Parts: sequence; C-alpha cells; structure tokens
Amino acid sequence: MRLDRRSLLAFGFALPIMATTARPVRAGSSDVFASDGVAISGYDTVAYFKHGAPVMGHPEHSLIWRGAVWQFSDGTSMQAFEMNPMGYAPKYGGYCAYAMSKGAVAPTVPEAFTIYEGQLYLNFSTDVRAIWKRDIPGNVALADAHWPAALNR
Repeated sequence: MRLDRRSLLAFGFALPIMATTARPVRAGSSDVFASDGVAISGYDTVAYFKHGAPVMGHPEHSLIWRGAVWQFSDGTSMQAFEMNPMGYAPKYGGYCAYAMSKGAVAPTVPEAFTIYEGQLYLNFSTDVRAIWKRDIPGNVALADAHWPAALNR
C-alpha cells in the first residue's frame, strides 16, 4: 500500500494521539469499547445500517449485551439488535478498526464509520478512516489476525 503525503501526515498526527488515548484493557474486561459502561459512546449501532449515519441512542431504549449498555434511538432499533446482535454490533467491539489492524487498541468517534460487506467498522477519526479505506480487505485481514489478542497487550 502506498500512502500519499497527506495520508502520511494524517496518520503521523493521529498515531501519537491514538497511543496516548488508547486505554489498556485488562484480561477479563469487556471486549466492547464502552466509555463509562456505555457501548460506542451511546450511539445507536443499528442506525448506521438503517440511516447510514450515526444517531445518538437514548437511555430509555437500552439493553445490556457483552458487559456493556447499548443505547438505541427507538424501540424498533433496540428490537432489531436484540434479535441479531452479531449482525449489528461493530467489529472489534467498537474499537478502532485501523488501530486493530496494527495490533493496537484505540477509541473511536461516531462519524468515522464504514459499512463493508455488511459489517460496521469504527475508526479513531475521519483522517484515520481515510487511511483505513485505502485497503479495507487487507486491513480487515490484519485486524482479524490481531482480534481479540490485542485487548490483552
């Protein structure tokens, strides 16, 4: 993969931030990115598929799955997730997919998402997502090889 100057600068800027904001995950911890126990910063994971955009969830439409609280924008989304959580949950527990391709764990932001082959992938930033998108199949293969072992590093 060949990166242009802008991509190298974006990644060079993001890598130190990812390194300082990535939080260690202890063995036995939840394998879901859950700030304060709420998965993917409280965004409705089903909405990414339904609306093609991040939509904030609400506490009145929430459930617990894999040790985290998942919030949804409405009861229909919550029910869809309940019926098929593996179909709607982001890959790599909602941690940054690009960081996972490098064997690292980093948080994500809601607007840096990609749906690829029916799966939701989240990234640390939109700049990192741009790098991720240059070789999604290759990055998925690398991330799959590191998941979930990277959680314990």
